[in-house]
Amino acid sequence: MSLPVPPVDLRESSCGRRDFLIRSAALGIAGSATAATGSAWLRAAEPTDQAGWQLGCFTRPFAEFSYADTVAAIASAGYSAIGLMAARLPTGNVTLADANDSQVDEIRSIASQGGLAIAATYYGGPPVNRSFAAGVEAIERLIENCARSGCATILLGGTANEDLFDDYFRVIEQVCDQAAEKQVSLVLKPHGGLNATGPQCRKIVERVNHPAFRIWYDPGNIFYYSEGGLNPLDDVAEVAGLVTGMCVKDFRPPQDVALNPGEGQVDFPELFKRLAEGGFRSGPLIVETLAPGDLATTTTNASKTRQFLQSVLR
Repeated sequence: MSLPVPPVDLRESSCGRRDFLIRSAALGIAGSATAATGSAWLRAAEPTDQAGWQLGCFTRPFAEFSYADTVAAIASAGYSAIGLMAARLPTGNVTLADANDSQVDEIRSIASQGGLAIAATYYGGPPVNRSFAAGVEAIERLIENCARSGCATILLGGTANEDLFDDYFRVIEQVCDQAAEKQVSLVLKPHGGLNATGPQCRKIVERVNHPAFRIWYDPGNIFYYSEGGLNPLDDVAEVAGLVTGMCVKDFRPPQDVALNPGEGQVDFPELFKRLAEGGFRSGPLIVETLAPGDLATTTTNASKTRQFLQSVLR
C-alpha cells in the first residue's frame, strides 16, 4: 500500500479549533508582516480541503520572508497544509535535512500554531557523491527529522548524473523500510535529468519496488524540462497507479513557471480527469510556484490559486 498524506476531515473543523488557529496565525504569528502591511489581507479564510484533497502551498513563493510570516500567509490564504523548501528561522535559514532538533521543533510548532499540517519537504537527494554510506546517513537523519516535525512526505528531485544514479536509488531502497516504520512517504517528482518524464519516473519506482516509494506529479516540470515540447496530458498516463500527490505548477513559454497555476499552458481540469482515471482521486495538492510579489501580493496570489483549485475539483 502507498502512504499518502491523510486528508483533513472538515466536518469537525469548519467552525471550531482550526478557524481559531488560522485567526491566531493571522493576527499573532505574522506580527511583522501585519505591522508593515496592515492586517486586512491576513483575515482568516474558509477551510480548503474537499472530497479528500489536501490543499497546501510550499514555502518557495515566500522564500524571502520569515517562516512565521510564511505560515501566517499560507493559513490566511485558506490552505490547510504547508510544503517546506527552506524555513527562515531567527536562528538561520534551514531545511529539514540540516535543521537541528530545536529548529525542527520550531518548524513544527509554528506550523501547528498556524493550523497547518506539514505535507512535504523537498530534498534534492542523498549525497552519494561523497559515498554510499554518507547518502544513507543523511536521508536516515532526514526521515527522523520528518517524523519529529510531523512532515508526511520527502519529495526527491532525483539526479541527472548517470555515474551517481545507481547509488542514489540504492540509498532509497535501503531506507524505505525505515520510512515506512516512521510513516514518512518517499516520493519522486519529474525534475529533469534522468527523471524528467512519467516513463522515467515509473521505471525508477518499479526498480526500487517498495510501497513507501511513489510519485508526486509536477505538470509544470513536464513542460519546463522538455522546453515546452511535452504536454503533461500526453505524459500523465505513464504514471497511472503510482501518483500519491502533486506539486501544483503551471508553465508559460519560453521557460516560465513563476506564475499562478491556471494562468499558463497546463490544462488542469483535463489533467485531474486523467489523473483520476489512473487512480489519483484524493491526496495532497501543494502549490509550488506563484507569480512573485511582496508578501501581501504573494498571499493574494496564493488565495486566488486555492480558489482556482477548488473550482477545478468540484
